[in-house]
Amino acid sequence: MSDVSSSELRVLMARVPSVDKVMASAEFAPLIGEYGRTQVLNALRDALDAWRISAQSGDAAANPALSALDTPQLHAAVAAALLARNASRLRSVFNLTGTVLHTNLGRALLPDESVRAVIGALTQPANLEFDLATGTRGDRDDLIDDLICELTGAEAATVVNNNAAAVLLTLSALAAKKEVVVSRGELVEIGGAFRIPDIMSRAGAKLREVGTTNRTHLQDYEQAINARTALLMKVHASNYAISGFTKEVGIDEIAPLAHARGLALAVDLGSGTLVDLAEWGLPREPTVRETVVAGADVVTFSGDKLLGGPQAGLIVGRRDLIAKIKKHPLKRALRVGKLTLAALEPVLQLYRAPEKLTERLTTLRLLTRPAEDIHGAAQRVLPALQQAIGPRYTVAAEPMVSQIGSGALPVDVLPSYGLVVRMADGKRGGRHLLALEKQLREMARPVLGRIADDALRLDLRCLEAADEAQLIAQLSAQPQSN
Repeated sequence: MSDVSSSELRVLMARVPSVDKVMASAEFAPLIGEYGRTQVLNALRDALDAWRISAQSGDAAANPALSALDTPQLHAAVAAALLARNASRLRSVFNLTGTVLHTNLGRALLPDESVRAVIGALTQPANLEFDLATGTRGDRDDLIDDLICELTGAEAATVVNNNAAAVLLTLSALAAKKEVVVSRGELVEIGGAFRIPDIMSRAGAKLREVGTTNRTHLQDYEQAINARTALLMKVHASNYAISGFTKEVGIDEIAPLAHARGLALAVDLGSGTLVDLAEWGLPREPTVRETVVAGADVVTFSGDKLLGGPQAGLIVGRRDLIAKIKKHPLKRALRVGKLTLAALEPVLQLYRAPEKLTERLTTLRLLTRPAEDIHGAAQRVLPALQQAIGPRYTVAAEPMVSQIGSGALPVDVLPSYGLVVRMADGKRGGRHLLALEKQLREMARPVLGRIADDALRLDLRCLEAADEAQLIAQLSAQPQSN
């Protein structure tokens, strides 16, 4: 569109109310009260600048709404801009991906006890590093290390901000400038392209690989030990599995060898668990206590995976080794804050009553949710979803398989149920399914599923009662698609 003439532009500009007048208007008073004068003033100036650009290009002259710029119109533009600017980038979503511990969606959901504890820590002073018994400065690890030791059988414990940090700190403190012997088949890569060899290198330790990708023997470890060896190490391959012609040396075999040579055995359990998951029909994983009893001197594991707590890395083991780890300078850089400790303690306390874990621990409740309950949820959500997406698509409730996620038990699946969306005409979905996936992702509370086999699949394992009601209400409020 051609530029407006100078005379037309002067007329348009004359119609623009002054900034002072707009800011003093009754319409803008609530915005100033909510967002503060500075934000509102900046947003108003941005809106006026945008209008002036439109005016100079001729858009304002051709558009009656723009040419009749007034305070109510400015209020609408500024209110919308402020709402968008102040909206949180971290948003709640519906996790219908079929992955319970989804790394990109925050992994474990915390139980109510943890939520209440975090609120208390956020709003009130707490004895984070204050010994109430002596009235002197304390150690933040003292808040939970006795509880961790009770549950794991270890002599001592400490906590850092994630398991990668736990491994890094352990290697830095116990193996700097020395060799660490690891089976080649255990040199895993965890999420975000972080690899065990890279972590070892950053810790200042030298990797000594033994065995082959699929088979490692005890004599491989024995032959690798020399004067420069600091640790023998096992890494639980929690994010992949090797099957077929394989051989792995157990902790109960490696530990005596390490101790006979005056060395320590470190074990990275990754997504460590404190209970035998097989009790609830889930695939079995080695527990931390079993690993300690088998002879591991230091064990590292995550707090936000199978344990079901906040993001954290726990280090347990021999008292002298944990003391050395805690004295390392990296410990302060990697330590956790009061919110993590506040959230972690209630989760650990739940393990004192393992018979009630499926009721109280959110992660275990989701993992053990019966498929028939999920089927019922699918039947209730189906009509609302069909109405929201329209006749172009068909929706069916069908069996699915969920996965635990976050590298835990990668080849094991859980029987589940969900909603499967296909094209009503029976054709391949292609761009239409992608458009629908985007439409659901852009809802007020995003709905996240996955596209596979020419269908959009929404696994409802993680959709509990409160979320189910909210999802149905959100879908029902959507304008019906044609």
